[in-house]
Amino acid sequence: GGTVIGSARCKAFTTRAGRLRAARNLVEHGITNLCVIGGDGSLTGADIFRSEWGGLLEELVQDGQISEEVARENCRLNIVGLVGSIDNDFCGTDMTIGTDSALHRIMEVIDAITTTAQSHQRTFVLEVMGRHCGYLALVSGLASGADWLFIPESPPEDGWEDLMCERLGETRSRGSRLNIIIIAEGAIDRSGKPISSNYVKDLVVQRLGFDTRVTVLGHVQRGGTPSAFDRVLSSKMGMEAVMALLEATPDTPACVVSLSGNQSVRLALMECVQVTKDVQKAMDEKRFEEAIQLRGRSFENNWNIYKLLAHQKPAQEKSPFSLAILNVGAPAAGMNAAVRSAVRIGICQGHTVYVVSDGFEGLSKGQIREVGWHDVAGWLGRGGSMLGTKRTLPKTCMEKIVENVRKFNIQGLLVIGGFEAYEGVLQLVEARGQYEELCIIMCVIPATISNNVPGTDFSLGSDTAVNAAMESCDRIKQSASGTKRRVFIVETMGGYCGYLSTVTGIAVGADAAYVYEDPFPIHDLKANVEHLTDKMKTDIQRGLVLRNEKCHEHYTTEFLYNLYSSEGKGIFDCRINVLGHLQQGGAPTPFDRNYGTKLGVKAVLWMSEKLQEVYRKGRVFANSGDSACVIGLRKKVVAFSPVTELKKVTDFEHRLPQEQWWLNLRLMLKMLANYQISLTEYISGKMEHV
Repeated sequence: GGTVIGSARCKAFTTRAGRLRAARNLVEHGITNLCVIGGDGSLTGADIFRSEWGGLLEELVQDGQISEEVARENCRLNIVGLVGSIDNDFCGTDMTIGTDSALHRIMEVIDAITTTAQSHQRTFVLEVMGRHCGYLALVSGLASGADWLFIPESPPEDGWEDLMCERLGETRSRGSRLNIIIIAEGAIDRSGKPISSNYVKDLVVQRLGFDTRVTVLGHVQRGGTPSAFDRVLSSKMGMEAVMALLEATPDTPACVVSLSGNQSVRLALMECVQVTKDVQKAMDEKRFEEAIQLRGRSFENNWNIYKLLAHQKPAQEKSPFSLAILNVGAPAAGMNAAVRSAVRIGICQGHTVYVVSDGFEGLSKGQIREVGWHDVAGWLGRGGSMLGTKRTLPKTCMEKIVENVRKFNIQGLLVIGGFEAYEGVLQLVEARGQYEELCIIMCVIPATISNNVPGTDFSLGSDTAVNAAMESCDRIKQSASGTKRRVFIVETMGGYCGYLSTVTGIAVGADAAYVYEDPFPIHDLKANVEHLTDKMKTDIQRGLVLRNEKCHEHYTTEFLYNLYSSEGKGIFDCRINVLGHLQQGGAPTPFDRNYGTKLGVKAVLWMSEKLQEVYRKGRVFANSGDSACVIGLRKKVVAFSPVTELKKVTDFEHRLPQEQWWLNLRLMLKMLANYQISLTEYISGKMEHV
């Protein structure tokens, strides 16, 4: 965590004299490429420095501090910025470095507070950081199902005190033992007056008499070890930053390396700084709607979804439709978050909502019950699957499934699960010719730690699994650095899909990660062993090798252990660790809670729209390909892909999509493990506009 090379806010650099000294220091070392990792202040400073560079060198020549020749050799300064800030307040980037880790800290605290608050029937007011940006408060509010939320971008309407107390009283009277209020440190009311956590606490105590406590999180949020997302994000950005510097010409503007979906992009530094200033200006001038839009699509999205789910609004009218929700496959963290938001949004739309226990098997046995808004309270932070899940596919019990679909008059089926969920819905679609009852709207939310469902870049649960595997590997590395000269061979799950071991490998700095998709012949194994032998001669006397469970029929974990043991004899010794089911467990990460919540909402809204389209004369009849889809994140948009289309790009024998975006991360894995690699295959980020 933190920064090894140290960081500071520098007063001197804000003056021209300070920048003149800085220019001289760089020129003395022949440095003309600068990679700046910091917030908007540091990046604005860097851009000013760059624009003054020519003038600063001239001044140094005139003062006789450097020769004209030296000034000519160093005439150009290239700058690339990376945004390191837990506030996520920089426009143009989806996520800044450190934001995800800060959310991890906040959610750990909220989970801990939730248990004590429930035991004591208390109200908690939590103050989180973020300066003038409400991102941390917003996402933690969404990921914890907070009762009330204060963010600077959208101050509460006048008279909010009455409304808030009324709502807290309501949830308490319905039997909730817990109220959580989240407040961003920059929270203000409509007139721009700060709202403090103590003011909110006193309000609740005076008006409702609830036992209320304030917790100010403070610098806990900056600390701790970085999350997997942050480690991979910053590794990717660091690599992209150097490539941007190498490719810079005199005409390229200073750029910021940023994330858009899962792609690295480059943005003009000053455009980002300008939009970031525009947000603040909009807030100062009380143009709050605009401030939220300027923060970007995902911020606005989060805010709208929070408002939809926080409090039950009676449906305008009862709809004629019934939806059923089930979990299929192995458990994955975030499944419960998706069920919760799908149930609540279904109820908002006026549908009858059923949940099914134990997957398709439960559907065939009639384990189906209707649920209400409060039946899913508290599900957000729960790992595993509260509904229960099974791997059974529909073709083994098709008749009975059809019978129950008819009996309960189900017109929409939302299946949350892994490869079996996708395969199962495909079987139901292919049986439509035989059974008219299956001509209904179906949607799959991919949820599996393996991330092997076609139609999405990320499956629900894979972020939690990578974090679990990473934490284990961190501990293994600590043990290895104690014993010295030791190589650990760690086996990860994932079926045939190498996503989990590749991404964990990047997050923990593994020496190699063996996966099925990237074949490794015998000379690769030989090169890996030699590489580790060389490494033991340096001062880092430990090795970590990851192996996906099904990466090779013959090169098993046992085989690799024997190979490394005999080849490393006298140089290093080996140990095996099979991570197993701990990768499936644990509370969902903030990303998975949030992602599950969003997918649940979007899936049900899509299903409602489709149901309206195919509703004729009092019944639903859906027979087209696009009436059964997988919802997923593709690059940066949520897309719906028909299962019949996805069938063409699926390898069913190995349960994999035929093309996988994350394979291009493997180049970085090898580069970071210090292998000599060619960067000709590296795909540079494109220059984009904010």
